[in-house]
Amino acid sequence: MSNRSAKRVASGRRAATARAAPQSARAPIRLFLLIEHALNREGLRLLFAAESDFRVFGSATNGADAACAHACRSDVVVVDLSNASVPDADALRALVAICAPARVIMLTSELDHSQTTEALRLGVRGIVTRNITADLLFKCVRAVAAGQYWVERDIIAHLMQRVRATARSGEDAPRRNAFGLTRRELQVVSFLIAGHANKAIADKCGIRERTVKQHLTNMFDKVGVSNRLELALFALQQRLVVSESAARPGRAPFG
Repeated sequence: MSNRSAKRVASGRRAATARAAPQSARAPIRLFLLIEHALNREGLRLLFAAESDFRVFGSATNGADAACAHACRSDVVVVDLSNASVPDADALRALVAICAPARVIMLTSELDHSQTTEALRLGVRGIVTRNITADLLFKCVRAVAAGQYWVERDIIAHLMQRVRATARSGEDAPRRNAFGLTRRELQVVSFLIAGHANKAIADKCGIRERTVKQHLTNMFDKVGVSNRLELALFALQQRLVVSESAARPGRAPFG
């Protein structure tokens, strides 16, 4: 996978990331390896040990291993369960919960768009194939540790299609708004997820386009994201996705 084939999506500390102190001046990134095969696990341990900004402090063979209880003390958990490309939804949900607040990166044998999109929806922060180069793996870990997503470019288009399909179908019941978003902001984000550009959102809401932009900026700040893709991901993960009809002015998106 080339450097151009991966996409980092910034999250949270937008400007601060670029102005951060040099890596050598910061604490090492704490890694936990959840790797099924001993040879692969030891290989990755040695690989990360060669980099001064990484520290591997624990490992386990599977999510049920007692040692996995320490994963939550890490910054990033690198997962390679070789028997499956991507674990099923229940296993992924449990894995992300066990590792929290550490962020999870999945190593897979292949990238199936529907599976990887579901993994991101369930909280995985990075997904890469096992033939990734060491340099790209290091970049992936550093990006995820900094609060970013790491996915392949072609997955992003499929991801947005998945988000929009969920919004249209009303697949998940909306969760009550716990993030201080106004009713207008919920209308704007719902139209955004449905695939509308700012001008179309403005027309549907009966407001100016610059007002739509301001609402988006306000939402970025409120939920800690930095772009439209991450806002869509956040809305999907937090079940803020509502049908387009529910987002029309005059209707409350939440009961």
